[in-house]
Amino acid sequence: MIAINNLTVAFGGFTLLDNINFHISDGEHVALAGKNGAGKSTILKLIAGVQSPTGGSITKPNGITIGYLPQIMDYDKGTSVLDAAMSAFSDMYMMKERVEQITVELSERDDYESNSYSKLIEELNDIYDRLNIIRSDSPMLLARKTLVGLGFKSDELERSRGTFSQGWNMRVELAKVLLRKPDVLLLDEPTNHLDIESIQWLEEYLTTYRGSLVLISHDRRFLDKVTTRTVEVVLGKIYDYKVPYSQYVILRKERMEQQRAAYENQQRMIEKSEEFIEKFRYKPTKSNQVQSRIKALEKIERIEIDCEDNSALNLKFPSAPRSGQVVFQATDLVAGYPDRKNGTEKVVFEEPKLTIERGEKVAFVGRNGEGKSTMMKLITGELEPLGGQAKVGYNVDLGYYAQNQEDVLKKEDTVFDTLDKVAVGDIRTRLRDILGAFLFKGEDIDKKVAVLSGGERSRLAMAKLILHPYNLLALDEPTNHMDIRSKDVLKQALQQYDGTLVIVSHDRDFLDGLVSKVYEFKDGKVKEYLGGVADFLEHRQIDSLIDLEMPVKPTASSKAVGSAADKAAPVKTDTVAASTSSSASEEGNKLSFEEQKEARRKQKQIENCEKKIASIESEMKLIEEKLSNVQPETDVDTLTREYLELKRSLDLKMEEWMMLSE
Repeated sequence: MIAINNLTVAFGGFTLLDNINFHISDGEHVALAGKNGAGKSTILKLIAGVQSPTGGSITKPNGITIGYLPQIMDYDKGTSVLDAAMSAFSDMYMMKERVEQITVELSERDDYESNSYSKLIEELNDIYDRLNIIRSDSPMLLARKTLVGLGFKSDELERSRGTFSQGWNMRVELAKVLLRKPDVLLLDEPTNHLDIESIQWLEEYLTTYRGSLVLISHDRRFLDKVTTRTVEVVLGKIYDYKVPYSQYVILRKERMEQQRAAYENQQRMIEKSEEFIEKFRYKPTKSNQVQSRIKALEKIERIEIDCEDNSALNLKFPSAPRSGQVVFQATDLVAGYPDRKNGTEKVVFEEPKLTIERGEKVAFVGRNGEGKSTMMKLITGELEPLGGQAKVGYNVDLGYYAQNQEDVLKKEDTVFDTLDKVAVGDIRTRLRDILGAFLFKGEDIDKKVAVLSGGERSRLAMAKLILHPYNLLALDEPTNHMDIRSKDVLKQALQQYDGTLVIVSHDRDFLDGLVSKVYEFKDGKVKEYLGGVADFLEHRQIDSLIDLEMPVKPTASSKAVGSAADKAAPVKTDTVAASTSSSASEEGNKLSFEEQKEARRKQKQIENCEKKIASIESEMKLIEEKLSNVQPETDVDTLTREYLELKRSLDLKMEEWMMLSE
């Protein structure tokens, strides 16, 4: 479907991609692997047509549709979530307008035999065919289902995008791409800001996606689930493996070992031949053998070992000046955002008991949207509380790493300029050395921020933090775009850092051994846990931080146990106390009965909904069987219309079921 031929990309004197070739077939799911900055994102931009190559070409079929999700995006903060998702159907509305235009034009013409008239008829039929496919689903219903699948709640869809974090806005952009149902999907780190439920939903969607997919991700499990081929980008070259990521890692290791063994064997053979030639070069009786060895060496095809990118981050934070004992404290705090559309306030959490003292290393954990980044904004002063106080302590000098580096770094600046504008004093003479430690070498320092990958921007933002001796570091998802090696180096540097650290992360391995206190954000509250992340997980009786993101729903058995426990409670002997206890018990039993009654009613609705869904699916299956075995008397048009009507009914019932199950 898509052919990449002799593709070269160069910036100044630096060659990022050097004469690479590969193709993407219809329906193929491909993972791009390689270190940050290797050129993976550039390949996606080239295929999407966002960027042009220095040399070579990309061949795409006419009429092919491409959906591209970049790491970094621009969006209208005033648009609602649902309206933004509905913009994915703009092509459909344009087609409808075109149908109206053609219909009017045909009604005004009488040159029925002309070529132009025939072409209009063909165009009209083509649009009708495409609309028939699209019309099988309601655009509004599809948009709502996709947004809910990506983690939005139904009552959040009318909120403006400006009230959501960068991660949630990335989900809106992902929804728009998926709703367009393109022939080719290009996704650059789509799981970076997704919780476990949304990742599972996206896995299921992409696994059954019939179009072609090119995917960049650091999530090995996700890659294994949705891709069947891995293309590695290393030092401007590519290596193609027709297997999922985990198998690619094994095969790559085997290939490198075999290549190294073959190289060493050949070098030994060459060395022995050269020794023989040198030893008997001037001996007449051996002249024929010497000449034979010389010719053999000239003809031999020398084995070369593929270059490996072994560059690693070199990171050390400067010593932190002394601050006051209390670095940050929240008192009677109410945090959230004003809803400009309705003139109300959206409260994210309230009244947390939160005190961070000098030298502590603290983690904020919890589901996306529970307020971790909101608390970070309160600490940095980017957001004012709706109520109460959020106070930074005496002599606190804050260094902040934000999730959305595109809002912090200026795209028009070069890598060097980004540091040069904030550096002061003697450290300005060492900027090139600092950038080299962060893997920006040679011509890299002259690159514009706009062309950097997500991983490179992360490294540049981290480089800014070490220019100044901050005594409080606030890091919001610093490892999102980092490869495994860079994560390890950053963790070691933070372990050695002698200031105060506040960090938001979903990565258990990264937090383990790094933090000594955990704050969990859940259901509008903030709870403190002393000890490391392992102690927190043991206390919560879960295995991983991603388990926090799984919904916990009360079961009938737990309610029954609670009810039994209530009945088993001891009765007070004091008359007044007994009367009060009896009254409270009656009120509690009444409330419990009402709750159980409501639960039974809702469960009944769910069961009825499930029965209807099963009935519709059975009818659809019968029609599918008829359409797969068409007889002369089969009315295909009628069956197709019935099938589409059933599908619409099924979608409505599925939407109803989802609402009831929330």
